[in-house]
Amino acid sequence: QVQLVESGGGLVQAGGSLRLSCVASGLTISQYDMGWFRQPPGKEREFVATTRWSSGRESYADSVKGRFTVSRDNAKNMVFLQLNSLKPEDTAVYYCMTRGTPNYWGQGTQVTVSS
Repeated sequence: QVQLVESGGGLVQAGGSLRLSCVASGLTISQYDMGWFRQPPGKEREFVATTRWSSGRESYADSVKGRFTVSRDNAKNMVFLQLNSLKPEDTAVYYCMTRGTPNYWGQGTQVTVSS
């Protein structure tokens, strides 16, 4: 059974940092582009970042460029999202996912940034 499980969310003050992790089972992430999305309260889910199956290929939403870093450890079947210089508008549930068809989604992890 395919599972993606995120962890690392929490409550942090503005300007702080968090490191989110996503561990996959039932598939090998080295064969997939992996994405991070987030859903702020009452809003639509939005793209955050992607790491390609080929190394050195990352992309980011304009709102997080220079602050967030996506990476992967294929040997551990994990994807990470380093969140720095956090702002209150970064408050959301963060999800990892496999891109393509079909795609799979994790359950999400809550990030709350206080002013």
